[in-house]
Amino acid sequence: MQNFTFYNPTKILFGQGQIAALSAEVPAGAKVLLTYGGGSIHRNGVYTEVKAALSGHAVVEFGGIEANPQFETLMRAVDLARKEQVDFILAVGGGSVIDGSKFIAAAFYHEGDAWAILAEHAAVQRALPLGTVLTLPATGSEMNAFAVVTRASTREKLPFSSPLIYPRFSVLDPTKTFTLPPRQIANGVVDAFTHTVEQYLTYPVNAPLQDRFAEGILQTLIEEGPKTLREPQDYDARANMMWCATMALNGLIAAGVPQDWATQHDRSRDHRPARSRSRPDPGGGAAGDAPAPARCQARQTHPVWAQGLGPQRGRRAHHR
Repeated sequence: MQNFTFYNPTKILFGQGQIAALSAEVPAGAKVLLTYGGGSIHRNGVYTEVKAALSGHAVVEFGGIEANPQFETLMRAVDLARKEQVDFILAVGGGSVIDGSKFIAAAFYHEGDAWAILAEHAAVQRALPLGTVLTLPATGSEMNAFAVVTRASTREKLPFSSPLIYPRFSVLDPTKTFTLPPRQIANGVVDAFTHTVEQYLTYPVNAPLQDRFAEGILQTLIEEGPKTLREPQDYDARANMMWCATMALNGLIAAGVPQDWATQHDRSRDHRPARSRSRPDPGGGAAGDAPAPARCQARQTHPVWAQGLGPQRGRRAHHR
């Protein structure tokens, strides 16, 4: 096993009705920048619940964060946040809204051109605290310190990370995903599956616990993914899928093992699909989207794909 440092300070509030807990989680007296994407949170009732939970706080709203959040849009949010002198950001949405809000948090205190955070890897010295209400399980951004931002004017799509952009808390209520289109849920399953594969189909370092964590996520997605598509209001199936997507990219299964991340940024930058639409259609099979090196590794450990996941398969098969 490789050396590692594992750190994840994000508090998870999981389950039905947890949006009401925002009133206790957002610091008392904080002026909140509420960020979101399109109009879906108005249609599904999430917006109403969030505003009710924040009734004791001053709230400034910024909507319209795109799929694959754009630097230009986010800088308008930064300007608004500075003008209103907000103290806290609450991101309500999926991975794009959360990623964009992480950038807003980091850029708020940045002196000079905030693009340097992305293009020059300028260190984030200070960031606004933020929390999230997840409405689309897929990217794991609700429990990690990474974000990806697109600059439309130059067609660049770049990542950044900082421990200062971990969400203080994230609310995961599976019932708030019941009205999502099937295609978006399928995307989320594929996204979580691929994230896990990129940390699992690499090379052996004798880390069986991490392998079993990864296999548990993959097997659960294989079992629960089709179920939650067939029965979108099955709470247990959706809850299992939602938790898999979070666990796939919160650092736990990456601890002490090699990783092989796919390069998907260019395709999604050019076409601006939903985040995981940067990947092939899930109808072709989630495993088919593994990056080329992972597909090569899969051929060497073909029982993972041919027979399903189980003991002594995948990376652990090499240890025998």
